[in-house]
Amino acid sequence: MKKGTKQLLKLGLASTLLTVSTTGWSVEKPKTVEDLWKIIQAQQKEIDGLKAERKTQAETATSAEGKTKTAANEKDDIKEVNRKTDILSEEVEKLRTQLVIPEEPALKSEYGLGPAASKVYKVDKGLSIGGYGQGRYQAIVGDADGKKDNADLERFVLYAGYKFTDKILFNSEIEFEHASTEDNGAVSVEFAALDFFVDPLVNIRAGLVLLPMGFINQIHEPPFYFGNNRPEVERRIIPSTWRENGAGIFGELLPGLNYTAYAINGLKASGFTSGGIRDGRQSGSKALAEDWASVTQLLYVPPSLPELQFGASMYLGNSGQNQTLAVPVGDQISFQKVAAFTQLYEAHMQWKYKGWKFRALGAWGHIDNAGTLSAAKGQTIGSSNFGWYTEIGYNVLPLLFPETSQYLAPFFRFEKLDPIATAPAGFPDIENLDRQIVQFGLQYKPIPNVVIKADYRNFTAKRGSVPDDFNLGFGFIF
Repeated sequence: MKKGTKQLLKLGLASTLLTVSTTGWSVEKPKTVEDLWKIIQAQQKEIDGLKAERKTQAETATSAEGKTKTAANEKDDIKEVNRKTDILSEEVEKLRTQLVIPEEPALKSEYGLGPAASKVYKVDKGLSIGGYGQGRYQAIVGDADGKKDNADLERFVLYAGYKFTDKILFNSEIEFEHASTEDNGAVSVEFAALDFFVDPLVNIRAGLVLLPMGFINQIHEPPFYFGNNRPEVERRIIPSTWRENGAGIFGELLPGLNYTAYAINGLKASGFTSGGIRDGRQSGSKALAEDWASVTQLLYVPPSLPELQFGASMYLGNSGQNQTLAVPVGDQISFQKVAAFTQLYEAHMQWKYKGWKFRALGAWGHIDNAGTLSAAKGQTIGSSNFGWYTEIGYNVLPLLFPETSQYLAPFFRFEKLDPIATAPAGFPDIENLDRQIVQFGLQYKPIPNVVIKADYRNFTAKRGSVPDDFNLGFGFIF
């Protein structure tokens, strides 16, 4: 190929790519390398036309003057190609980056998971990375009960998902707590599951799954709940974050009516305490599976009123795990096994309207063989437990700046909970655990993915005292 023709081809290709890259994408943005190749091919005819025109000019330039002009024009073309090549190298790098790292889609909750955890559902294929983090400063009022003011990077979380096909994907959450594995820090897998999409009515999920109960257990990313601390009812009665090994189905029964149902390894009753069932979670770590349990949730969002949400769920299953308990009987030790059938029910609703956000949740649980467990543990374990809360917040910024996209909401929450609502016969109630919490604060989002929080919590116990606290913190998702 002649030098002039090569230079012409470079010029045509450079012009083509520059047209696509620098004119604000006058055509639709290519999403893959294949799309880019189609655009280049579409410009081939134009390049061929330029080559033909160049050849005609060369053949007709028979005079000395014409040859001189052609040579001069060729030098100008070479200079122009060199200039555009420098620009092109930068634009191609930008284009390559856009193809590998596409524009960030709007984050939205999918299939019961948090918005950042749902990113994998939006990719066409391949790897998806997301995450969230939060930290806070906590001031204990009066340094009561030996507690001290503290500052903590509570958690940093990475979501890693991979979409194999339109029908099969993997999603996971890896959590780093308290910035280090030293001094009570930990690294944990919060969930890791395969989804198999069969039909909108019935789909399959298997692995380490988050139990579909309440608001927080599945959607616990900091921009999506008020306050620096998750509601105590959803920590102590519904022990968030609660995950177990299992499998089940999920889907949409009717427009707006969704369900989730799992079979999972049961709780471990030997971990129950006066504070509730929280320490009975097995969290997928060499979990005992002698006893299995079921968890089912129904969630309804009226299609005509998407601001409303109603949900209810139940957990049922034995928790004994075929373990032998050493139970003191007088001066003797009796070795016993118990079923410890455990029930937990909850119902919740949410309403959003013109800057208002309202939530309400109630939960009630029951544990069989609580007396035997109490004797074996040497502490009162409630036969029944309950908790409920309501909260409300309002975004005030649009009142002052109607066009703003920022968010500033004062909020108020009231909680009532008692993990020993009923003490087994012969064991004392622990009335200090029967508590109510009044909380108020501010929630500010300069952008939807970042939140700054401040709140104050006042604790009141039926007997004794619990120190109040002030919390100031931040959170983010990506």
